[in-house]
This record gives sequence, structure tokens and C-alpha cells, in this order.
Amino acid sequence: MFLHIRRRLFSSSSTPEIPSLYSFLQPSIFALKPKLQSQNPTNSLIQQQQQTLTQDHITELETSLQKSLLTHNTDEAWKSFKSLTNNSLLPTKPLTNSLISHLSSLQDTLNLKRAFASVVYLIEKNPNFLDFQTVHTLLGSMKSANTSAPAFALLKCMFKNRYFMPFELWGHFLVDICRKNGNFVGFLRVFEECCRVALDEKLDLMKPDLDACNAALEGCCCGLQSVSDAEKVIETMSVLGVRPDELSFGFLAYLYALKGLQEKINELEKLMGGFGFSNKMVFYCRLINGYVKAGNLESVSRIILRSLSEGTGEGSNFGEETYCEVVKGFLQKGNIKKLTNLIIEAQKLESSGLVVDRSIGFGIVNACVNLGLSDKAHSILDEMNAQGCFVGLGIYVPILKAYCKEHRTAEATQLVIDISSSGLQLDVGSYDALIEASMTSQDFQSAFSLFRDMREARISDLKGGYLTIMTGLMENHRPELMAAFLDEVVEDPRVEVKTHDWNSIIHAFCKAGRLEDAKRTFRRMIFLQFEPNGQTYLSLINGYMTAENYFSVLMLWNEVKRKISTDGGKGVKFDHNLVDAFLFAFVKGGFFDAVMQVVEKSQEMKIFVDKWKYKQAFMENHKKLKVAKLRKRNFRKMEALIAFKNWAGLNA
Repeated sequence: MFLHIRRRLFSSSSTPEIPSLYSFLQPSIFALKPKLQSQNPTNSLIQQQQQTLTQDHITELETSLQKSLLTHNTDEAWKSFKSLTNNSLLPTKPLTNSLISHLSSLQDTLNLKRAFASVVYLIEKNPNFLDFQTVHTLLGSMKSANTSAPAFALLKCMFKNRYFMPFELWGHFLVDICRKNGNFVGFLRVFEECCRVALDEKLDLMKPDLDACNAALEGCCCGLQSVSDAEKVIETMSVLGVRPDELSFGFLAYLYALKGLQEKINELEKLMGGFGFSNKMVFYCRLINGYVKAGNLESVSRIILRSLSEGTGEGSNFGEETYCEVVKGFLQKGNIKKLTNLIIEAQKLESSGLVVDRSIGFGIVNACVNLGLSDKAHSILDEMNAQGCFVGLGIYVPILKAYCKEHRTAEATQLVIDISSSGLQLDVGSYDALIEASMTSQDFQSAFSLFRDMREARISDLKGGYLTIMTGLMENHRPELMAAFLDEVVEDPRVEVKTHDWNSIIHAFCKAGRLEDAKRTFRRMIFLQFEPNGQTYLSLINGYMTAENYFSVLMLWNEVKRKISTDGGKGVKFDHNLVDAFLFAFVKGGFFDAVMQVVEKSQEMKIFVDKWKYKQAFMENHKKLKVAKLRKRNFRKMEALIAFKNWAGLNA
């Protein structure tokens, strides 16, 4: 049977007051509203008796609550819980906490409000009934739902009612919520109260950790931009015994740079040395951000060059975010020339063997591209070239990639020409990517230009670019460009031109009804000693048939029958598709002598032929053709017709 559940009687005020903390729970979901008094004393007594729960009824509600939680019947569980709390009763502590944890886990607004209201109610009425882990679970759900106001309201309630949880169970959740919402100023107030409690009450469990201290510092430096508040946080950290890290100094550096407090920056650097921090990159990045925000571009350049000097020219570790801030700061004032001068001065300090993507020039140009300012990046290159400065290949690459992404293939191709003329050479991967972008944009001339540049640059691997161009032209139905391109590269030993490339062009011409172009390509193919195969002839046959030029098919047959391979060696493979194409064309064209030649060859090579198809073709095209009339005009054709009709079963 159901175990006996302990209950606690709350303070029984006749008209409980609704706390202001519930103001955002609209409509109210927790039964705290005062009941209206009835004017009839008898009715009032009856209502009071109806609201009084018997022991059996209480046990029934508790049993229902437990079963509802086990079966995940949330609404029924909440109904049972409300019935108990309306009568100033609570189920056991484990069951109460299970309900709140269950409500928190559902990740929907209604049940999150229910969980919040329950926790606040317990903190105010009977905090001993509430486990720390339950509040931790609720705050975790608030973080997932990104609900800032309820989280702050809950913390306010906890402090007000002296419900002190270990900071590690709630602090990081609040930091994350504030970071998502940019509400570090709100966090700062909670942080100050938490520190006061930790110090005044001597509760180490309430002491904020370094991450929380940095969040408060960030609020002071980046949100409030208050030197006094920031330094107050630092003093508090010292009293709490929390050791600052590079990020702590970085936030202060940002604020001091923003306010133009150079003496404080100098003191900060000395203090960092005293703490043993040798890596100043975070410090420099934050300084740069502060100087940029203040519009002090001279100091920005000074710090960047100083970081290079201290790193003995081994390149900078500034992140993309810092470079983007630098670029925005300079370009907002139209200082492309000053930005270029910064790159030139940096190159003087950078070692010759420096990896390209660690150079200041690459960082700035790449930041321009990432900000969608590829034209500005190109202007920086032009300015560098105008000043006779060396521009490494790696600095060009981000702009080329941006042009590809933006489908500005003409500009990309011109940039490649500039690169080549400066004595630099792109790798095969870059060329292939540019050619693919050009073909995707149907900028065929840029693709051809890039491929020519590849050949002139003596790049050994041309296969990728060649296939991309040929495939793209075929998909876009441009056989004339395919023929011209193939004619241009066919004698280059680095390009593997094969019979199927010619076949693709011939097939495309035939499909477009351009038979003269197909014939011209066919003759060119043979002249260059590429052997036609079955697919070559199949495309031509289909093209001639579409134009009803059956005599040309006959000419092809005269050529093919001399080249048929009978032993699997060299020559044309005479397969079912070729047999079918020739037979269908000859039957429709009335060349029955050729029909029988194809039949004889197919029988010789044991190729199955479906006669029904050709019988139908004859009936559709030559139904009125009489043997008697042919006898007078052409005896040989008559014999061929009779042979065909006998073979096809048309004489029966």
C-alpha cells in the first residue's frame, strides 16, 4: 500500500497576499488569489467545509500525484499538487522535488512557469522542503529556454529569503543567460550581493569563481564602461582570494584604452609581469579593440607592430575578430592608405619564412573579405603594388575565393592574370576551383582564359580543369565551344583527349540537328587519328535518321562493315545497339540490300534481332511497295525486298 506521506501545515492567513514576484506570470497559474467573501453566512460555512480535506482525501491526492508522475500525466500531477497547496499542505519532500524537476524537464513555457512558481512558493514558505539540485535543474531549463527575467527573479527571491545555494550550482547558469542576452549589468548587481553574502556571512560556498568574476568585470568594462566599478570588482577579487587571469587584465585593458588612460595601461602591464603572465596576446587584442572603439588608430598600429617586435617576427596570433575590428576602424574613416602602410610596416618586421596565414597582411585582407568587402581588399592590393611592396600569393587567395563565391569570375580571372604577371603562380587546386566557379556562372571565356594561364604556367596536372570545362559545356549544350576548346588543347600532352571527348561533341551536334558540324567534327577526329567507335556511329546514325537522311547512314555502313571486329581485337564492336540503329534506318529508308547485309552480319556474330520492330517499320513506310513494280525497274532491289519480307515473315 501507499506509504504514509508527511505533510507540513503552512501559515494559515485568511487572505494570502500575492507576491509581486509573480507579476510576470500572466495569467497566474499558481493558486494564490484570495477568495471572495460571500454575503450569506450559511453559504460561507458550506464553502469552508467543502474546502477542508479529510485524511482520506489527502491520501488520495498524494497517491494520484505519485502515479501521475510515474505515468508522465503532468496536468493531473499539477492538479493534485495545487489541491494540496490550496489547503496549505505539501506532499513529502522527495515527491515535491520530483514534481518540480519533472516540470522543469519538459522545456515548455507553461510547465516552466509552474516549476518557477512552485520553487518561489517553497522558498518563501518552507525552504527546507527544497533540494539544491531541484533549483539547479530549474535554472538549467531556464538557461536552455533563454529566459532572463525569471532567472533574475528567482535569484532575487533566494537572496531575499536567505536561501543560500553553493555558487557553483547557479552561478554559471546565470552567466550564460546574461551572456546570451547581453545583460552583464544585471549580473553585476547579483554578483555584488553574492560577494557581500560570502564575506559578511562567511559562507565560502557563495564565493564566485574566476569565470563569474570575469563576467562581472566584462559588465563593468564593456557594458557600464565604468572605471570605478571595474576596479571595485578587482578589489573584491583580491579580498575573496580569486586570482585574475589574462582575460581579467584584457577587460581592464579594453576599458583603459577606450578612456585613453595610458598610465593605467602601463601599470597594468607591470602588474601582469608580477603575476607571471608572459603571453600578452589577449591583453593586446583587448587593447586594440579599445583603441578602435576610441578611434585611436595610431595606437592600434603601434600595438600591432609592437606585438610583432616582441614575437621576433614570427607572426601574429591575432584572431579573426580582432582583424575585423581593425579593418572596420580604419575603413570607417576611409583610411585604406593607412591600412596598407600598416601591412607594409609589418612586413618589414615579419621573417621571410613566415607562414602566409600568420602574416598581418593576410589577416587584414582576409578580414575585409569576411566582412563582405572584397573590393576594399582588392584596393589594398592595388595600393601595395603601387608602393612597390611585395604581395605574397597567400594574400591574393582570400580575394580569389571571395570572387568565386560571389560569382564574380571576370574579376577573379583578371586577378589571376595580375598574379601571373607579378611572377607568382597559383596551385592547381586554386585554378580548378576558379574554373569550376566560372563554369557554374556560365562565364566560359573566363574558364578558357584560366585554362590557358594554367598551360602557360606549365602546371602538370590539367585533367581537373579540362574535365570541368568539357562537362560544363556539354551540360549547357555548347558543342561549338567544346569543339573549339578541344581543337586548342588536343596537341598538349598534359591533356588526355580520348575518343569519348569527340563523341560528346558529335552527339551534342547531332542532338541539336547540326549535322554539318557533326560531320566536320567527325572528319577532324579521324584526321587527328582518333578511332571512331560504336558510340560515334550511333550518334551519327540517330542524327541522320532525325533528318531522314538515310543515304548518309548507308555511307556509314559501308565504312563500318570494313571495321567490324570479329575476334575482339581492334575495330568497331558490332553490338545490338548498332545493329538495331542500322536496321531501323535502312528499313525506313528502303535500303533492303543493306538491311540483309546487316542481318547476315548479325547472324554471323550471333546477335539477337527482334524482327517485329522492323516489320512494323516496313508496314508504316512501305505498305504500298509492290514486288512486281520493282521487277521491271531494279531486279537486285526486288530480290533484296523479297529476302527481307521472307526474313521478317511478311509473305505469310
